[in-house]
Amino acid sequence: MDRVRLSAVDNLKVILVAWVIGGHALLGYAAVGGWPYDEVNEVTFHPGVETVLAALIGPSGLFFMGTFYFMAGIFTPGSIERKGARKFIAERLVRLGTPWVVTALVVWPTFVWIAYNGAGRPVSWWHAFTHRDPFLDSGSLWFVGVLLIFSIAVALAPPVKERTITPKTVLSMTMLVAGTTFLTRLVFPARSGQVGDLHLWWWPQCLGMFLLGAIGGRKLAERVPDEIYRMCRNVVIGTIVVLPFAAAFLGVLDLAENAGPFLGGWTWQALALALVEGILVVAGSLWLIGLAQRRLTGQGPFTDGLARSAYVAFVVQGPILLSLATALRPLDLPAEIKAPAVGAGAIALSFAVGWYVTSRRGASARSS
Repeated sequence: MDRVRLSAVDNLKVILVAWVIGGHALLGYAAVGGWPYDEVNEVTFHPGVETVLAALIGPSGLFFMGTFYFMAGIFTPGSIERKGARKFIAERLVRLGTPWVVTALVVWPTFVWIAYNGAGRPVSWWHAFTHRDPFLDSGSLWFVGVLLIFSIAVALAPPVKERTITPKTVLSMTMLVAGTTFLTRLVFPARSGQVGDLHLWWWPQCLGMFLLGAIGGRKLAERVPDEIYRMCRNVVIGTIVVLPFAAAFLGVLDLAENAGPFLGGWTWQALALALVEGILVVAGSLWLIGLAQRRLTGQGPFTDGLARSAYVAFVVQGPILLSLATALRPLDLPAEIKAPAVGAGAIALSFAVGWYVTSRRGASARSS
């Protein structure tokens, strides 16, 4: 199965990568922040607009990254079994480790330096490299660095036993992710930085979903059972519908000002956020995979090309986003126009670069 591309998973991956790129573009102009351009942005969303965007799009930020790890986990045990642990680790070190190292040491500080100087805040390249918080910031490439750690750990551990995912499994993983997220954020609050940009505060959901994917394996890749699909769909939709009303009831109308108690510590807000994340990441990942299997099965040269391009698009998105935002900086336009323009342009350019790189690689392989 690992050698045959599954169109549903491939198509979902393309959508998720595009969604992440667009989301980073929006965060660059948001007061709540979450993407480095917010450190130098020239305009921000109107608070009312940001609140609406947070209500409509914000919940996805709680579980989309977990879905990436879930998909990676589904295919990891089979890849280890087919290649052997040593070859698997060696390939992951090249595919995941190389982009992370190059980005953390060269690419990211270079484009942060360009963004700062473009904003009229002159800093040296060395300052941009050594004064990032966290040190060895890798932008969106933190994902591949952490995935590399998880992949090596699974390769060195005893083989993961594949078994059928049941509603009880879903509930157990939800409680496990929620509980460990709350406990982890007593030490590493959400959005805190660690050397290497490890995002330790997000590890419970990322590792939990990686392992759930590995346990579900081939069966989940082929078909999420109807009972679990419907259950997860209803839970996710219900949670997303309730969240804005709950936020309004609790007086959380300005995320930049009200976020503090939710980020970690012995607070009911941090516990509530951990529970919501646990619900959304477990149910959301299973629902998205199941939805793709039922609705996103199209195949063809264009969709196959996008699927091949997705990983490269994810890798190159950071420099492209910062470059486009810096280029649009002189234009006297509101964030409500700039952010979508940067997002759309970055999605198109990132996938164009990915298409070019993978096409060249495919041509080289055929010629040899």
